[in-house]
Amino acid sequence: MATPIAGSRPALPLNGQMAADRGRRVLGVCGMHPAHQEALKKNRVLLAKQLLLSELLEHLLEQDIITFEMREHIQAKVGSFSQNVELLSLLPKRGPHAFDAFCVALRETKQGHLEDLLLSTLSGFQHVLSPLSCDHNLSLSFPVCESCPPHKQLRLSADTVEHSLDNRDGPPCLQVKPCTPEFYRTHHQLAYKLQSRPRGLALVLSNVHFTGEKDLDFRSGGDVDHSNLVTLFKLLGYNVHVLLDQTAQEMQEKLQNFAQLPAHQVTDSCIVALLSHGVEGGVYGVDGKVLQLQEVFRLFDNANCPSLQNKPKMFFIQACRGDETDRGVDQQDGKGHSLSPECEEGDAGRQELLKMRLPTRSDMICGYACLRGTAAMRNTKRGSWYIEALTQIFSERACDMHVADMLVKVNGLIKEREGYAPGTEFHRCKEMSEYCSTLCRHLYLFPGHPPT
Repeated sequence: MATPIAGSRPALPLNGQMAADRGRRVLGVCGMHPAHQEALKKNRVLLAKQLLLSELLEHLLEQDIITFEMREHIQAKVGSFSQNVELLSLLPKRGPHAFDAFCVALRETKQGHLEDLLLSTLSGFQHVLSPLSCDHNLSLSFPVCESCPPHKQLRLSADTVEHSLDNRDGPPCLQVKPCTPEFYRTHHQLAYKLQSRPRGLALVLSNVHFTGEKDLDFRSGGDVDHSNLVTLFKLLGYNVHVLLDQTAQEMQEKLQNFAQLPAHQVTDSCIVALLSHGVEGGVYGVDGKVLQLQEVFRLFDNANCPSLQNKPKMFFIQACRGDETDRGVDQQDGKGHSLSPECEEGDAGRQELLKMRLPTRSDMICGYACLRGTAAMRNTKRGSWYIEALTQIFSERACDMHVADMLVKVNGLIKEREGYAPGTEFHRCKEMSEYCSTLCRHLYLFPGHPPT
């Protein structure tokens, strides 16, 4: 994937001019300068909406601005907004170097537009020296693809993106509508049993920062996807496990460990979400090596995961399946087209035997962000097109619609979406999601019912 890279600027001096200036102001050794505190306060809401924390926290940890315990405390908060608020409340208490280190971390994680915002605010305070000059373009929000090779890198000017349809602050707070007792009574008998508390275990695996020879870019906006899915699955009643920045080998091992957890025996379903760069048939680990999706499905099949036999297993894959950008076609005048891919299912209507045998793989449904051979689009502020659509539809319609029909609704949202990046190959680009299923019954999530 190629994300836009802001031009370089000199590193903010931690021991040079700013440090000397702090000495002249006779700042106490334990506190942040009042001007720095005020800059954070004045931009608090915007920072809370836009900060991408995953890599940022590692930089602050490396600079001893936060501790391991603080990082865990921040990550334990539900949702990216709450995590950002926790960090912003903590920073003013972390000493005189915290503000400068925070600015450096913003620049290193390609969030230079937020650093510029803070420095611009500081420049308005008469008692603060003028900040270092800015010599790079703003890193604004626009669509990028999940695994484009480096030569497809986007470079957009500020006025190109100013009116972008993708240029919004971020997703709203998620709320899941509960299903009614009447809906539950009239639908649960013909559907998969979903009554356990929790409903099941969910795993969200998000790779954002990559190393290795593949030159895979930082997945700006990946934190939004990760946080939204964690929040959604918790609201749907799942016990959520989180994995961040895993190599291909670590992904394989930890997915296998997750599939063998004893808790699957006493819960009614399972969810696995993989968010990363990808190729057809696989997803990248942070080391640039590929984990094959067939291997992931194998870990949860009837042979290898007997605890989940006859229970629905949901997979959601946010990753490219190739490098081709879908350019789309012009719709014929006066005609509407319904081109969403259909689900390919086997015939499950066999006679029940005394000793029932199962196919090796059944009761699975997998949603893909894009079609074979094509690239998946991701907004650098709001996250990927697919996960945004998924969380929107599931939060609104899980109360009265089964999962397969919700994924059709997701397809409809993705079909209508279009990239806005004039002057680049991503202008008016399209994406088409799809799903495949071996479910044998309707899968209703019945949020909030039966009551606790």
